[in-house]
Amino acid sequence: MNTGTILLVAAAAISLAAASSIPAAGELPHNPLEHDSLNAKHFDGGEHNSQFDHEAFLGADEAKKYDELSPEESKRRLGLIVDRIDEDKDGFITLAELKAWIQYTQRRYIDEDVGRLWRQHNPDNETTISWETYRNSIYGFMDALEKEELEQEEHGISYKSMLKRDRRRWAVADQDLDDKLTREEFTAFLHPEEHPTMRDVVLLETTEDLDKDKDGKISVDEYIGDMYRPSTPNEDEPEWVLSEREAFSKHRDLDQDGYLTEAEIRQWIVPNDFDHAESEAKHLIFEADEDNDEKLTKAEVLDKYDVFVGSQATDFGEALARHDEF
Repeated sequence: MNTGTILLVAAAAISLAAASSIPAAGELPHNPLEHDSLNAKHFDGGEHNSQFDHEAFLGADEAKKYDELSPEESKRRLGLIVDRIDEDKDGFITLAELKAWIQYTQRRYIDEDVGRLWRQHNPDNETTISWETYRNSIYGFMDALEKEELEQEEHGISYKSMLKRDRRRWAVADQDLDDKLTREEFTAFLHPEEHPTMRDVVLLETTEDLDKDKDGKISVDEYIGDMYRPSTPNEDEPEWVLSEREAFSKHRDLDQDGYLTEAEIRQWIVPNDFDHAESEAKHLIFEADEDNDEKLTKAEVLDKYDVFVGSQATDFGEALARHDEF
């Protein structure tokens, strides 16, 4: 196996095993709040990705088990979820109730992911994990590599850059500056998009992923490259790519200079006035609210069940497997 192949395999293994800051080999960089677990955007080229809604409603890890369910079973299980979301038991799901459920789903996924990795890297359940322990667990193999192996790049990443990026993110998450992470700090390290103190590092990592010529800003071609790569050099761009180019010019590039600056990238990636859970809740209500009263009945949800969970297509998971919760 040559060095390049080893690098690809190791990059994927590190990303999967450690949930580090490095995208898995072959993946496009992305904003984790705009894509589903398969790296597909909620809306892409005018096409709606229902899997995004299923994962927001159920959780990414949960959303696979519905692949095996019949429509009847999907509806039955969804009905149990509806009963739980309706906290005041008035027969309606309001925007606030649906938003609270989506936030709960997001927290559950993060808590379970962090718990799994906390146990993996901290089997004795100490109160903190040191950088040395984490580094040895994930990157210890690098000690036996030659300099050229450490710096060999594949898809723009190298062992050296992986380590540097995780080290930087670790330092930002380490709020008390002891070079150890508590579980709360470890959560910020693994899921920086959910922590206000980590916004700058999310911005920096996104810029690094997209800024291929390393000039500190993102051109329209670099922006498009995050979403679309032609299969042949002379391939005509599809209509949706042309629409994305127009969106870049009209809505992203605020000063119309042909590039996204740091301030423009920040407004795109971590806008201060955007609530993702509320936006998703509004979208789901819009999709299912037949009588336009801005709230949902159980019948409306079940009638549009494929908006929320689908059948033979999504996942249900522990929320309903834990019978004592219903």
